[in-house]
Amino acid sequence: MAITPVRDRSTIMVLNGPNLNLLGRRQPEIYGTDTLADIEKLVAETAAPHGLTTDCRQSNHEGQLIDWIHEARERHAAVIINPAGYSHTSVALRDALATCDGLPIVEVHISNIHQRETFRHHSYVSALASGVIAGCGVQGYAFAVERVAALLAAARA
Repeated sequence: MAITPVRDRSTIMVLNGPNLNLLGRRQPEIYGTDTLADIEKLVAETAAPHGLTTDCRQSNHEGQLIDWIHEARERHAAVIINPAGYSHTSVALRDALATCDGLPIVEVHISNIHQRETFRHHSYVSALASGVIAGCGVQGYAFAVERVAALLAAARA
């Protein structure tokens, strides 16, 4: 007999894609000086007053991100994702997110991808997202948590 996973309706999976492990050291003129650890602290502190927790993960590997999305669809309340470079290239990541039936998904980009190179203007993730936040620096992650909290509250009402 298979055990069905139980979705944790109070935990947001926060996924960060390739090269975001280098935040604070990589192109600070674009991404600022905050580190990934700073972002993880920010999202946890923003989620707490809403009775939410965060499960933060980062990978430079597309398949790992896909596996975590599959886990989130079964076990988490929502997904906040900064797909980084995979935003513009990964149909597989988009297809994994498409399996998250009804789960709030918020896409975050630290920089304004629409002010950058033309190839960054299109994201495969955006069409599936409940919201897209770009160009707000790391504060965009806090905005994403607030949006997820509002969407979850509305779904409970």
